[in-house]
Amino acid sequence: MIAGLTMLAWLALTCPGMLCLSPRRALAVFNVGLLQGAHWVCFFLSVSLSSVSVALAAFATTSLFTSISEPLIERRTFRLGELLCGGIVIFGILLITGGIEPNHQSGLLVGLAGALLHAIFPILNRDLVARGTPPKSMLLYGMGGACLMSAITLPFFSPYHLQHPSGSDWIPLLTLAVLCTTIAHTWNIRLLRRMTAYTANLTMNFEPVWGILLGAVIFREYTGLKTSFYLGALLIILANFIDLWLKRARASQP
Repeated sequence: MIAGLTMLAWLALTCPGMLCLSPRRALAVFNVGLLQGAHWVCFFLSVSLSSVSVALAAFATTSLFTSISEPLIERRTFRLGELLCGGIVIFGILLITGGIEPNHQSGLLVGLAGALLHAIFPILNRDLVARGTPPKSMLLYGMGGACLMSAITLPFFSPYHLQHPSGSDWIPLLTLAVLCTTIAHTWNIRLLRRMTAYTANLTMNFEPVWGILLGAVIFREYTGLKTSFYLGALLIILANFIDLWLKRARASQP
């Protein structure tokens, strides 16, 4: 909600014309926002059911789901390199599953569901951008859908979470909303004009690298994770570098 209101205020001051989209286009963006909200719910629920590291390892499989969903949605042929990297990611998931406690596996499954959702909405966003929808308008209407989805689903999972933020919560909340959502998501949508959803999602797979390391340092999560978990996470991250190398090799060919 904070991210959407921030963009609303910014557009009202700088470019009021971007506040209005056609009803059909606004509904399309709003629906993509609903998917994004569902992804958020899955991600944070995964953290609650397991740990930061497990949720982020599941999030890193987004490239696998994108390599399958993007060709289907855009009706193009599958690329061998993407499927190869997807196979490596699957093997990494199997290692991760064996490297976590049984009571954390439900968190991994929910995290995988969130990764699947995250693979879909950038593809839909890319289509909207290609049709000339302004990225700032997309963020405004998309955050409305994400906020609605979060507000609808949260009471079913954790009613006690519906509380007013305390004074110490506002600095991290504003940082996440303005810097990590309003600004970062707007630029991410703009970049979809120049790259595929698969490539855009690959860049986000570096989040688990830093997140797993920070989870180990701050929350000492390494005490509950086995070596196979880190090997699986390493394989998933390695798959992203292999994909980048394959894309550069293909681009350099005459």
